[in-house]
Amino acid sequence: MTTIASMSMSKNKLSLKAVYKACKECTKLTEQREGRCAVRYKCGPVGIIQDVLKLRAGWVEVKDDGQWDFHWCDVGWLRENFDHLYLEENVKINHFRNNYELTRKDFMLKNLKRYRKNLERGASCLEASKCDFFPCTFVLPNEYHLFVEEFKKTPGSTWIMKPAAKSQGAGIFLFKKLKDIVDWRKHDGTRSEEQKDATLPESYVVQRYIENPYLLGGRKFDLRVYVMVTSFFPLKAWLYRDGFARLSSSRFSLSCIDDKYVHLTNVAVQKTAPDYDPEKGCKWKLEKLRRYLTAKHGGQAVEAAFRKMDEIFICSLQSVQKIIINDKHCFELYGYDIMLDENLKPWLIEVNASPSLTPSSQDDYEMKYRLLEDTVNVVDMEGRFTGKETRVGGYQLMWNNGPVFRENIDPTIFGSSCLKANTYLGCGNDGENQNIQSLSYFY
Repeated sequence: MTTIASMSMSKNKLSLKAVYKACKECTKLTEQREGRCAVRYKCGPVGIIQDVLKLRAGWVEVKDDGQWDFHWCDVGWLRENFDHLYLEENVKINHFRNNYELTRKDFMLKNLKRYRKNLERGASCLEASKCDFFPCTFVLPNEYHLFVEEFKKTPGSTWIMKPAAKSQGAGIFLFKKLKDIVDWRKHDGTRSEEQKDATLPESYVVQRYIENPYLLGGRKFDLRVYVMVTSFFPLKAWLYRDGFARLSSSRFSLSCIDDKYVHLTNVAVQKTAPDYDPEKGCKWKLEKLRRYLTAKHGGQAVEAAFRKMDEIFICSLQSVQKIIINDKHCFELYGYDIMLDENLKPWLIEVNASPSLTPSSQDDYEMKYRLLEDTVNVVDMEGRFTGKETRVGGYQLMWNNGPVFRENIDPTIFGSSCLKANTYLGCGNDGENQNIQSLSYFY
């Protein structure tokens, strides 16, 4: 039987709980009103991202083991700590657990090849034909014999060797003769037990070199494009309008394949060139490049080339969609490296999980600052968006469990061929006023 005393105690507990909840809400409102402790963040890397987060209204940095709501970490920290974390509902972190499935060169190749084969088996010939955007590539030492068969079909051609898990141009070299890679021949079925116990050679990818790159002033270049994924299941991807072309400092020639300043466009490599000018740098804005290409080749040809880039972004993400460990707490900012050949055909070179955020000039700093600020806006820790936005700052929503089109038209009625993807890569932001208006309720 329930006594009057127990009823009184129960009522008192409910009353205390209600008072505690009301006080908590009041404190939260006061903190937000005073601009304090709205979002607790932790930031491992130093540089521009630190500047962005420090200047964000209502955000406060926590140190050491303090509790955080938002963590911008490096990949190394993630791999050491992610499996041991308990993440509360509102927490966000800037990497997916196994992002290396797309960003390690050998894993990316494996996943792209499997994705293409699955499309071919499913009689999706048209879709499979869109997966011709990566050069003929093999993983060494495992696929050495397959590589040799292909190598012999085109004697005299140039190949490029890259460490599977390194970045910034480290360990990359070009070759035309098999003797230059003899060290990788050891890993085959004829190895003795003693050899099998020895340390295996480092994994490399060997790729047919693009011998006819599009040149700017006689120099080779590639494009750095930013794609943000906020979910893999369902797939939700944003494409950033701005980016840049990275130019080599020396004129292109196949007669000097040992010259890294001719063939490697990585800024980490180019800034060590004897004639590198830090004032000028080695970059073109994508907007400038697109205007140049349009003036030279016409809008239709350039639009077609950039549309093929859109296909590269989506196909590559779909190739890992089923194996990436999707987590609602995670998002990823990918840096895509794309190369154009002399026919304006885009080729996927690699995808970076931690694209360099170190500025090489004041313009580069400003572009990357806007990129990171817009990235944090898309994550929307403050909860001020509706979730139906197709544009946030310089980002355009290009895929939301299906293609996102510029026009609000039903493709089942008019046909998807008449529609354009909701992407404006290299078009620049059409007026700062529009950006300010679209985010005006953010501040």
